Amino acid sequence: MTPTKGAQRPARGGRRRLRRRADMPLLGGIRPPIALLCLLIIALAGLTAKVLGPAGDPVVPKAVLGSQQHFAEDGAIALRASIDERVTDLNRTAAALNAGEPADPERVLSDLSNTYQKWTGTTVLDLESGKILAARGETIPLAWLDKDVLTGDHALTPRMVRLETGDVRLMTMALLDWKDRPQELLIASNSLSVPAINLGPFRSMAVVARGGEVLATAGFEQAEALNSDAERDELAFLQKQMTRLSERGAKEAEEDPVSAREPGSRGYPGVSGTLLGDSYNGRVATAGYASLASADPEQRKSVGAGLGLTVVAMLPVVQEHAVGQERELYGLVVAGVLVVFGLLAAALLWMAVQRPLLHLFLESRRLARGDLTRPVEIPRWGETARVGAALERLRAQLSGDAEADREAGGRKGRRGRFGLRVPLALTAVLLLLWCVPVGLLLNRTDASVSVPSTMVNDQRDRTDLVADRVRRALNEAQADLVSTTRLIDADDPDATTGVLDDALRKHTRYGSLYVLDKGGDVVARAGEEPGADWSEDEKDASLIRVAGEGGKKPVIQAAAAVPDAKGLTLVGEIRVEFLNSLLARPGLGEVRVVDAKARTIAGSNGFLAFESLPRETLTDLVRAGGVKVGAGPVENGLLIREGRSVTVAAAAPFSGGGVAADVGWTVISWQNAKHFEIAPYEREDRSVLAGMLGLALIVVCLGWIHLVVVRPLRALAGGAEKLADGDLKTVLYPRYHDEVGAVVRSLELVRQQLQARRQNQARRSAEPRLGAGGR
Repeated sequence: MTPTKGAQRPARGGRRRLRRRADMPLLGGIRPPIALLCLLIIALAGLTAKVLGPAGDPVVPKAVLGSQQHFAEDGAIALRASIDERVTDLNRTAAALNAGEPADPERVLSDLSNTYQKWTGTTVLDLESGKILAARGETIPLAWLDKDVLTGDHALTPRMVRLETGDVRLMTMALLDWKDRPQELLIASNSLSVPAINLGPFRSMAVVARGGEVLATAGFEQAEALNSDAERDELAFLQKQMTRLSERGAKEAEEDPVSAREPGSRGYPGVSGTLLGDSYNGRVATAGYASLASADPEQRKSVGAGLGLTVVAMLPVVQEHAVGQERELYGLVVAGVLVVFGLLAAALLWMAVQRPLLHLFLESRRLARGDLTRPVEIPRWGETARVGAALERLRAQLSGDAEADREAGGRKGRRGRFGLRVPLALTAVLLLLWCVPVGLLLNRTDASVSVPSTMVNDQRDRTDLVADRVRRALNEAQADLVSTTRLIDADDPDATTGVLDDALRKHTRYGSLYVLDKGGDVVARAGEEPGADWSEDEKDASLIRVAGEGGKKPVIQAAAAVPDAKGLTLVGEIRVEFLNSLLARPGLGEVRVVDAKARTIAGSNGFLAFESLPRETLTDLVRAGGVKVGAGPVENGLLIREGRSVTVAAAAPFSGGGVAADVGWTVISWQNAKHFEIAPYEREDRSVLAGMLGLALIVVCLGWIHLVVVRPLRALAGGAEKLADGDLKTVLYPRYHDEVGAVVRSLELVRQQLQARRQNQARRSAEPRLGAGGR
């Protein structure tokens, strides 16, 4: 029989081990958050090694590439606006002529050229006979005119036509139709040249058609003006790069602008991007492209947006030297420190939380099964010590050992002073020793950061482009007033009011239009009430002025004298919101228009009327830009280093032609260099990101342990002590299926055993009394 019993014992031991594994929780308790903490620390260490220690920075900073993209976008906006303005001006002129008496073709072209100097050639054609009635400028070929051009849904739509010289012209048409006179066709041609904007040194720009054909370029030096063969070779290289990059840019721009944009994204409404070319003599050809097509519903009817054109801006920049292996080792060291701290934190949690909790689980299960032979091993401190002392008292009560019960009860208060919050706090402090220095101290930048000179130059050139855009808009506004004055009948105020209402509907740039007589009284008005007076001042004969000082917003006025009516002046008040819309450009920061006293007139963000600039340095920059150098004032760019910050600023005074050139206004822009995607700031951002991820790791894992383990364990300690003190009525329910829940279930079994024991004792003590009463 002995061998048989020996053979059965391992079977009973095996079943006991199986039951023990079945009782142990698999997913809940302390082990999952500790395992998650270890996994997240390893993942964060790998991410830290990658982002803080790259093998080398890009040869061209992202900020420089992004700046070329913004420059191409600005060029595309300028080209589209220029095309649309020419088409609108021609149609407006034709409408004004059709509303009046028939005019001689020569006079039509003369008045057109005097009002708008923007077409390379103009022609008036008799549609019945096909005879040319008048012509100005370059000769316009007529072979492209056919029935499809003049009739149908796309009649008189502007067309791109190639001349015999190979140049491409945009032909714009308008119909002249007078009563009792054959219809005439007014044709105007203009070149699809690069917008007349300041490209800055070394930058070139191209206008590209579908398929990658380069229609026009600007910014390339003539080979005859170069002094050496090396310079000519570099020019040939850049021209080839422009051709290749233009083909790539045109292909990328074929994507639909609506599907190319992410939902809710801001910035340029069309397709744009960056390209990287080849290198030559240590300089890399960088380029940005932008299509004239737009996803903005208001611009879908734009003539320029429907021509399939793309603008490509190219700039050769000096290659940056890649960072050596020291940065890779630097990232590995930081990641290694995190791994060490993480292992220490996990070991602390295992020693202070998991190990005592598993020990309590085993001890409570032993008592619940009736094994009372040996005392309970009480942990040293915290809630686990309180629970252990209560278990020892319960063991003594079950075994009838009153002395052990009193001894364990005397140790309850001393062991209950410390909690498991202490190891959690120590773990948090240990991890914070890595997160705080990495997030707040590592890779910090100051005013000594090296900002590429390309960024300063681009800030200056783009600011000058915005200034040119605002100046042209003001010139166009005044030219529209000149065109409108030809329709005004000085003897019919009602008809004049109708003309003003019609002009106000067509031109959203105006807030109000009104005609003043010699005494300054309003003869006719459309729109809002005049915001300021307009008086003929001998000292101020400018046709564009700003008034309204002391009011809520500046009042910008443009004026034009009414012909054949002495003393009548048409005044239009330009909405400040219209100017504000011209200033908002991505990648340019804060942009404002200021007057000669550096007071704010318009801004891309909120501003107070006529307020000063926020920095004295910016005011000095405006004043320096107003100083005439040579033919006139020039734009300036500046790198401002104050404290720990670096600011890139630029000022561009109005220059060029038109009535707005002499108003003395300046466009100024500035932005913090931290917004640039250059290596020092990117490393700082990555360090902050790593520190923030570490903080998130602490909150998630330690918060999990506190909610799932510490709080239920504190409640368990209180319930166990009450049970040991004699509270047998309170039923103990487990909150989670984990180690704490297993201890609660065991205590509930112990409570039931004690309750049954007390009932049995009460029954035995009652039986003798019943017997005595019976005798």
